[in-house]
Amino acid sequence: MEVPAADRSELKKACVNCGAELVYKPGTTEINCEYCGHQKTIHLDPNGFEELELYPYLKRMGGQSHTQEISLLNCKNCGANQHVEENYKSLNCVYCSAPLIREDMYTEEWILPGAVLPFQLAQKEAHKIFKEWILKMWWAPNKLKKAIINPEITKGLYLPYWTFDAQLRATYTGQRGDYYYETEYYRDQDGKRRSRQVRKTRWRRASGKVGGFVDDTLIKASRQQKQKRIPKKVAWWNLDKLQPFTNDFLSGFVTEKYTVSLEQGHLLSQEEAERIADRWSRHDIGGDEQRVHTINMKLSEETFKHVLLPVYISAYRFKGKEYNFFINGETGKIAGKRPYSPWKIGFAILVAILCILLLSFLAQAYG
Repeated sequence: MEVPAADRSELKKACVNCGAELVYKPGTTEINCEYCGHQKTIHLDPNGFEELELYPYLKRMGGQSHTQEISLLNCKNCGANQHVEENYKSLNCVYCSAPLIREDMYTEEWILPGAVLPFQLAQKEAHKIFKEWILKMWWAPNKLKKAIINPEITKGLYLPYWTFDAQLRATYTGQRGDYYYETEYYRDQDGKRRSRQVRKTRWRRASGKVGGFVDDTLIKASRQQKQKRIPKKVAWWNLDKLQPFTNDFLSGFVTEKYTVSLEQGHLLSQEEAERIADRWSRHDIGGDEQRVHTINMKLSEETFKHVLLPVYISAYRFKGKEYNFFINGETGKIAGKRPYSPWKIGFAILVAILCILLLSFLAQAYG
């Protein structure tokens, strides 16, 4: 009988030398022991990851094949659902740092991830990026730069996403606009007759067919509070680096369960497909401007997969206020909120005013 995912992921992956827990080593295909250094190779499925047929899942919502149970903890402060390994060092919410109570753990069924983009940066590297980011903040308070911020609060989180593939076919009607120029005569302020070239647009009807393969439409599968949303600057990953899913990549990290259902994700992917069809239609129309009046779109051979993508996330407090920052676990891109020093800003404004007054004085003295 197959062991449920919740049970498998919570079995301690013990080191054969010292019995300590093995955790994933970012940037490799190894899980290693942080105590004695023993390493074990992660064996990947040689067949790669599988694209699942969409409509059978939409019909039964994944209640049969490729679904298993996962253990979850719900943060009572911000509402985030997160899967935590049994021996994870700290039981605190990755979004707001509120304590999580292991006794509150429950299980839910989920569509098993088909692929995962493993972390490429270790926690120490991510914290170094954060410290360098802080030091470059000219307008930040000096006390912030001197503050000792515990790297343990910087946690690695696998975010859930849906990807959708499909063959897209569409017919469109619209108009093509081509620029042309006419000479226009006018009189200037002195009454002299002058000429100028005026751009105009000649419109003509257009219609046609477009089609092609839409690959890996990426749809975020979790909802976060506004202040906890992953910034666009950070939320970009190279999906060519996806690996077949195995629980070994999750060892030592937190995993967030999707809260956007497959059905909701599919509807969002259709909206993106409509935008793609519009772009393709405009490209097919050509000319200098395009108007698209109608698009009849059809998707076929639709498949999907549930993928996990890496990000480091943390919140730090400074003078009673909470600030969040995010680091892409693959690229190292960082973004987040930061405090500003009113003294530095006030001083800069004062210097600017003094410079303006000095320049005004010099202009009057030597004018």
